[in-house]
Amino acid sequence: MTDTRYEGERIPYLEPVEEAPRPRWSIAAIIVGALLVLIGLPIAAGGAYLMTLGGSLYYLIAGALMTWSGVLLIRGRMSGGWIYLALVVATILWAWWEVGANPWAQVPRVIAPVVLAIPVILILPTLTRSAGRWRLALGGVVVALVLTGINFWVAIAGQPNPVLAALPAPGTAGMLDPSGQQTGADWPVYGGTASARRYSPLVQITPANVSKLRQVWLTHTGDLPKSKMILKTYGAENTPLKVGDSLYICTPKNILLALDAATGMEKWRYDPKVPDSAIPYTAACRGVVYYAVPNAPADQACATRIIEGTLDARLVAVDARNGRPCADFGTNGQIDAKQGMGKVPDGFVSINSPPTLVRGVLVTGHQVLDGQDRWAPSGVIQGFDAVTGKLRWAWDMMHPNWNGAAPAGQEWARGTPNMWTLASGDEQLGLVYLPMGNAAADYYSSLRRPEENFYATSLVALDVTTGKPKWRFQAVRNDVWDYDFGAQATLVDYKGAPALVLPSKQGDIYILDRRTGQPLTPVGEMKVPGGGVEPQQRAATQRVSLWHTLRKPDLTERDMWGMSPIDQLICRIQFRRASYKGFFTPPESDRRSIEYPGYNGGTDWGGVAVDPQRGVIVANYNDMPNYVRLVPRAEADKKGWAPRDQARGQIGGNEGAGDPQAHTPYAIDVNAGWRNKFWPFDGPKSEGTGMLCKQPPYGGIRAIDMATGKTIWDRPLGEARTNGPFGIPSHLPITIGTPNNGGSVVTAGGLIFVAAATDNLIRAIDLKTGKTLWKAVLPAGGQATPITYEANGKQYLVIYAGGHHFMETPVGDEVVAYALP
Repeated sequence: MTDTRYEGERIPYLEPVEEAPRPRWSIAAIIVGALLVLIGLPIAAGGAYLMTLGGSLYYLIAGALMTWSGVLLIRGRMSGGWIYLALVVATILWAWWEVGANPWAQVPRVIAPVVLAIPVILILPTLTRSAGRWRLALGGVVVALVLTGINFWVAIAGQPNPVLAALPAPGTAGMLDPSGQQTGADWPVYGGTASARRYSPLVQITPANVSKLRQVWLTHTGDLPKSKMILKTYGAENTPLKVGDSLYICTPKNILLALDAATGMEKWRYDPKVPDSAIPYTAACRGVVYYAVPNAPADQACATRIIEGTLDARLVAVDARNGRPCADFGTNGQIDAKQGMGKVPDGFVSINSPPTLVRGVLVTGHQVLDGQDRWAPSGVIQGFDAVTGKLRWAWDMMHPNWNGAAPAGQEWARGTPNMWTLASGDEQLGLVYLPMGNAAADYYSSLRRPEENFYATSLVALDVTTGKPKWRFQAVRNDVWDYDFGAQATLVDYKGAPALVLPSKQGDIYILDRRTGQPLTPVGEMKVPGGGVEPQQRAATQRVSLWHTLRKPDLTERDMWGMSPIDQLICRIQFRRASYKGFFTPPESDRRSIEYPGYNGGTDWGGVAVDPQRGVIVANYNDMPNYVRLVPRAEADKKGWAPRDQARGQIGGNEGAGDPQAHTPYAIDVNAGWRNKFWPFDGPKSEGTGMLCKQPPYGGIRAIDMATGKTIWDRPLGEARTNGPFGIPSHLPITIGTPNNGGSVVTAGGLIFVAAATDNLIRAIDLKTGKTLWKAVLPAGGQATPITYEANGKQYLVIYAGGHHFMETPVGDEVVAYALP
């Protein structure tokens, strides 16, 4: 200490003492810190709520640490950055613990935290004066990105091999086709032949040369409406027929066209003038029937004819050579299939699948608009003479003794189960196999009659001569899940017995003796959850296949997904709030329930393909849950949910999303894809990112050895190119496995041709390995089954690219053909 003088006084002089360094305030750190707080607080709050529901503790802890980290950064503390980076490392370790080597499941857990780590690393140099701080920060970003890439590379490399067994050699099965029809040069029936195998013996296109496939022609049908409202209901779903040198096609509004099979040039067209008011949920014509009248002179009018069902439930027959109506069929070439149904509001009854032709009888069901009224028009099945159009018989399960038309002054029983999809026929046995739906009002069962419960959600074999049932195989008892059979049964030989392959929406695959309906593969019973709004109606057990199922294990909270931790957290909360007791969880009214698989499959109307030489089943399938709630009548009335009224402009819509189920105590609201919402309760309808709540894949394709029931390979089907958050296409050619509708075709050349997925691609898949060997972008959605045939020595692949309203794929009117150079 020294002395100094100031104005005559002695003042002690103190040496300066170093103070603690003050935080460096940084605008960038404040911004990033505030962002962490804004994200962390709702994650912590949502995590706390999830914890009270019995869910994961991670979100509460992560949200709290993120918030703490943000506060420290706002205050200029570097420790805030280190806390967040430690959280990211812990999150990656947690992701591996929770989902393992599943790259898609890791995406919402890892990507967003790592992306947010980059600005955190970059603002740390603003909080210190250390030498080389910027170089270290940039190096840290590189290290973070490299380690994240390594993480996903390891996860991808850790995926199990999708090839599980060897492909049987050709000739292993060697099944004969009981229809007597052949594919190859032609594709004469919707499913290839009446056996519905969707198989071609052509071998020109092979795995070795399929990469050279090129588009050789494209034809516009011209069936695209000007009204945007009606455009939303369009979806072709059409599988053309090829007979001789012609292709026969029907458009969404039932316009018939004949095209040159080699060039796509139009030969003729016929428009049956279907009114817009007849459009149900979607305008679609899945296919037509080609019929050669036995012993008819070649030059006779309508000696060969094309027959279709229309959206307003007519059967129309035209000459296959020129498209002129067949004068000998009904009245001026058409029949009204609604006769005897009583009152039928516009759009309530439509025929969107081709009739099934067996022994000269056209057997047709029809679609009855779902979810509108318990006493909707009848689901009666009718058989018409393919030459005259005369009604041969009708099967009404409530009036089994009515053999022909409904008696004068009476009508077919209302509300009965219908067959909206495709039947298959057995020419040798004289049987037609009907995949039956449910009684009207799919999700409420107390008003159903015993006969309806007996035949609903069953495959029913009718004698095509009499229209009387021979046998029935029921897959679901007292169905309130909309698990009606959507797929056509496929006729095969199985261990020396005439059999059929029957796939279901719930994913089970059965093989039945087609003479008796008796299972030829193991079938069992499983205990299922009770409860719901009708506990006394629920069966204690349900039938399941013990031979093969496409169904995946029950959902858990870990299966919830999104594009970020926030929307995954929302889906986790929705999962925990919902009623979910596993397979066959019944619907409830006070809260949502989860139905898994959802009503779109498993297997829907696309069916399966069968290679009869190798004995291989090819099944593309969906893997998505539904988010379901029965809405009490008073609440539904308040929402204005009422049966469709064309006068009020109610055209189309999405099945199940606010269906009134009039004359029952409940309407039904089905979030068919179960997309996440901003809020974890039922009130607000605004959606978050719009991504699905279940983690990918949402659809796949599988090859099954029919001799053993074992999977040969199983792969996701569909790329992420047209999907993304907020409805913005990602354009990423990454296989994610998308929802799909439409079937596949398998060839003797060792290929599978399939579109179906929401990525607007058609692809060729190696039957041996499941690998995609070729793909092409379609001009619109490919929700239809393609065909392959030969013309002038060249093998063609053809598909109708028309889009699909439910799958939200682009609508188009293009028929596209591919061939080798």
